[in-house]
Amino acid sequence: MVQAPDINIGHRDLPQALILLNEMNVSAQHVASLVDNMIQKVRKGELSTDQGLSFLEMKYNMLLSYLINLTFVVLRKCSGEKIEGDPCIDRLIEIRTVLEKIRPIDHKLKYQIDKLVKTAVTGTNANDPTTFKANPDNLIDEESDEEPDREKEKSDIYVPPKLSAVHYTGDESAQERAKRLQERTKKHMLSTSIMQDLKEEYLDTPLEVSQTSRAQQILSKQQKEREEYEEEYMTRLPVSKSEKHKRRQLTTLGSLGDEITDFGPSPSSSKRKRKRPVKSKGKNFKRKRYH
Repeated sequence: MVQAPDINIGHRDLPQALILLNEMNVSAQHVASLVDNMIQKVRKGELSTDQGLSFLEMKYNMLLSYLINLTFVVLRKCSGEKIEGDPCIDRLIEIRTVLEKIRPIDHKLKYQIDKLVKTAVTGTNANDPTTFKANPDNLIDEESDEEPDREKEKSDIYVPPKLSAVHYTGDESAQERAKRLQERTKKHMLSTSIMQDLKEEYLDTPLEVSQTSRAQQILSKQQKEREEYEEEYMTRLPVSKSEKHKRRQLTTLGSLGDEITDFGPSPSSSKRKRKRPVKSKGKNFKRKRYH
């Protein structure tokens, strides 16, 4: 037997360890008494599992085997023995995998199992029509039901999805994401009008005087970045109605309106059109001539 090396345990962990050991001792005694009572009932024939569900029997046997193997692993670790390469570890992994795989089956059988357990506890007939009555606890609140109705009304109208090409950022780390956000914030701060005014005031570069407004400069810069992105990723970005309206307002034609393009009425429209005689809607009766 390989003895575990001596480990200096801190005094702060000793009280908590003693409390846990006492709780485990009490729980073990309680479980042992319950198991003894159940074994006696089975031997007397009071608990019959002949007409039970084989699925539950298999599940409980696997849980019991899992606990036995887990207890054996804890025993070996407390004894200072190695558990590496022990068959009980492989058995624990196998049982755990099977228990996780049967969860969908357990979920599907939950209603039938609960119904049978309730019938066994209350002693009523499972085919009694009164057992199928509505359960008020499972009813949905009217207030909480209004929101899904509103969402359903909105979802009746087909809205085409708005898809736009974006850069994939799924593989970047937290540091790369923080760095990218910092660069974006820095770039946004440098492009503000306040920073432009500070540059013109404190830098020695010559002052650039342009007739365009600040909004038009921002629009041209965004258009340039958009073109660079489309050329780099070989894709065409969609333009929303709000962006089109904003561009139209900032352009010369949008700011001046129809003053440039309006050249007055056309000569063809200035000519008077001949009025056609309006025919009466009444019936035309010919007068009868008397000879």
